[in-house]
Parts: sequence; C-alpha cells; structure tokens
Amino acid sequence: MGLEILAVDDSRTMRDMIRLALEPAGFTVHTADDGIHGTEVLAKTAPDVIITDINMPRMDGFGFIDAVRDQSAYKTTPILVLTTEAAPELKMRARSAGATGWIVKPFDPAKLVKALQMVAG
Repeated sequence: MGLEILAVDDSRTMRDMIRLALEPAGFTVHTADDGIHGTEVLAKTAPDVIITDINMPRMDGFGFIDAVRDQSAYKTTPILVLTTEAAPELKMRARSAGATGWIVKPFDPAKLVKALQMVAG
C-alpha cells in the first residue's frame, strides 16, 4: 500500500511497537516524541495518516491536532489518536479538535493496520 505514517508518542517503546506493526505491512513510519517534535517532522514529510498520543510533554495530542489542522495541507489528513485514555469526554474533545478515530492502548497490530487502511482508503 505504501502509505506514509507519522506516529507521535513520548514512549520510545510505543513508537517502536507502531513501527514493528506497520513496516511489515508496507507502511513508511516517521516518528516524533511529542507534539512540538511532531510539527517539526510534519514540516519535512508528507504523511498520509497521522497517529498521535494524547498525554505528552511540551505539547499534548490536542495541541498537536490543532497545530496539524491549522495547516491547509493537512486539513483532511486522517488523524488517529492512540492512547491509554478511554474517557468519552476526551474522545469527544479529540473529535471536535479534528481527530478521525480513537484506538486504546494496548493495540492489536492487525487492527491498527486495518484502521489505517480504512481511513486512508
């Protein structure tokens, strides 16, 4: 499929798990360790889908989603939130900020691949 993914998470383990889940399925994975780093990586890449955590230092996932949606090139780029949070009010806040979907950690690698293929389709 050859999709480019930007994965933003402050956990190195989680970034590695995302990479290990997606690269064998043919995705190219770019990573960043918080929202500010995510905006820097975004400026150098053109991801088809963005995955972001919510709880991160410097700039959290909500701030990052806002920063992405403020750029005209990424107004419609699918954004999946991948987080340990499951509270309905956080899901609603993420959706109103512009998130496309919500996946709760720990994630099933096959389901993540399927979700990415669906939103990018």
